[in-house]
Amino acid sequence: MKSVNHSAWCQSENDGADALDDRKKRVLRAVIDDYIQSAEPVGSRTLARKYDLGVSPATIRNEMADLEMLGYLRHIHTSSGRVPSSKGYRFYVNGLIPPRPVSEEEKARIDRWYRHRVKRIDEVFQETAQLIAEVTKNAALVLAPQMSEARFHCLEFLPLDAERVVAVLMTDAGFVENRIVEIPDGATFADFQCMAGAVNTTLSGKVLSDVTKTDLRRVRDAIGDESIFVAAVEVMHRALEGRSEERLYLGGTAQLLGNPEFQDLERVRSMLLVLEREDLVKDILHTHAGEGLEVTIGRENANSTFWDSSFITATYHVDGRLLGTIAVLGPTRMEYAKAMRILDYVNTNLTEMIYQLKW
Repeated sequence: MKSVNHSAWCQSENDGADALDDRKKRVLRAVIDDYIQSAEPVGSRTLARKYDLGVSPATIRNEMADLEMLGYLRHIHTSSGRVPSSKGYRFYVNGLIPPRPVSEEEKARIDRWYRHRVKRIDEVFQETAQLIAEVTKNAALVLAPQMSEARFHCLEFLPLDAERVVAVLMTDAGFVENRIVEIPDGATFADFQCMAGAVNTTLSGKVLSDVTKTDLRRVRDAIGDESIFVAAVEVMHRALEGRSEERLYLGGTAQLLGNPEFQDLERVRSMLLVLEREDLVKDILHTHAGEGLEVTIGRENANSTFWDSSFITATYHVDGRLLGTIAVLGPTRMEYAKAMRILDYVNTNLTEMIYQLKW
């Protein structure tokens, strides 16, 4: 598993955690494990009955009181039990989770999902969001790269009928754009094949937004026919239309809202309003575009709408270039160990899938 990045201020949390003795750490781990599974405040008798902590319920109760005083647990006034705080979850994520790989069953499920559902590159991003949501039982977000920042791979033409061809533009990021192009008077399909060769020779490996007038003059000189050259430029221009921005794919909103934390209708409304604002969601994902996995818990989130939620994010790359971000959004009570290992494996799988389908 890749490394876990933390917010800068979390170092002070780690410093405080050093003061916890082994027994407090075991009790804290047990409280969080139990709360993640049950969604119910945890009491000392429950811990004594379900976990082999080697001490009496009274001792556990005293340890839980100390953990509350230190800020790792919170007391719910309507219950005698306690729940983890953001500080407690941070300690759990930083030091209590063993870095386990995905199970063979999880791996088989993920591989089967891609094999059966993804046939074209344009299906990868949406299916990845749906897959992560399905497996983690939380919401998933995938930020796909903008077309203009992708590198040109190749342009191909396929015959449609006597008067039209289908232009297929492919990039290194996996984008595939199909456009129907009218064949100019006096031109043939062979002329379009010649044009494709000239375009591919000149533009291969170039970032689309960096294509210059000099590049286009070289293509025009190689083609020799002004009408066909205009058709080639039109294909590239139309391919970039509507793709100047990154695309956001969202999956699993219903699963997210199925968690007991989100039964408050006003809280749900606030979250859905933010998730509908693509600009806000993209900004959130951009702030986590680091290396490896990054976990942001509760009030570590800048947007107060997500103070009862956690984000786990990872970035994916092609040929060493950062292309986008994938993320899990769930309650602070999410099953971090599972979500992290699933996201890490899917992140690697996504990069491999793009490699397989982009050519």
